Amino acid sequence: MDNQEFTLLQGKIQNNLTEITDVISRAATKSGRTKKDVSVLAISKRQPVEVIEAAYRCGQGAFGESYVQEALEKIPYFQQHEGIRWEMVGHIQSRKARQVAENFNAVHSLDSLKLAELLNQHRPATMPPLEVFLEVNIGDEISKTGFSARNQEDCEALIPVARHVLGLERLKLVGLMAMPPLFQDPQESRPYFIKLRQLRDYLNNQVKEAELTQLSAGTSADFEIAIEEGATVVRIGERLLGPRIYSD
Repeated sequence: MDNQEFTLLQGKIQNNLTEITDVISRAATKSGRTKKDVSVLAISKRQPVEVIEAAYRCGQGAFGESYVQEALEKIPYFQQHEGIRWEMVGHIQSRKARQVAENFNAVHSLDSLKLAELLNQHRPATMPPLEVFLEVNIGDEISKTGFSARNQEDCEALIPVARHVLGLERLKLVGLMAMPPLFQDPQESRPYFIKLRQLRDYLNNQVKEAELTQLSAGTSADFEIAIEEGATVVRIGERLLGPRIYSD
């Protein structure tokens, strides 16, 4: 990519970021907050390093990856970039836990106590505790991972899970993550975002040592609704960074 192409790319991303920020500001106001209360996680899977570099120069600091190996190939390019964050949003296989624990700032997809134990075990003592979100299968979808939240019994079962994770020294439990079923009308996602917020509040009430402040919810299609219902982190991919590249 030559300088002219890069400049055009950066301009497009800057325009996208400005539009997204306007939506965030509007939605945050509806929920009694400000745009400062909501952060954008740029989903950079299947994006080349040039796109990440352009977004970083636009002020985007946090990038979400779904595949460990792909992320590990990109991260070295940005070792000197101050303030850049790498966050895992995809399912993590047990054999990849060490690589995630050693290279990422946060994990949005903590879906089992076994994974929590492995991440805790492998997080280097020289790094800050790994920020983690409990992934909740809020729509009870067979195709998705995460802790079940179908009914009150499931919600109660999350209490000991939260307590256990809070007791792991090298992890920092910050909140919940969910992805509702995909709807054509984003308004149909609203009940799921409400349920996620209520579950977060329930766990904070039931577990005295819990300080779950974060809700990772909302993607390009429905992030405005997610923010209106309390999301603090929105995961935005192509709407910010442009089309993904799916071939080598």
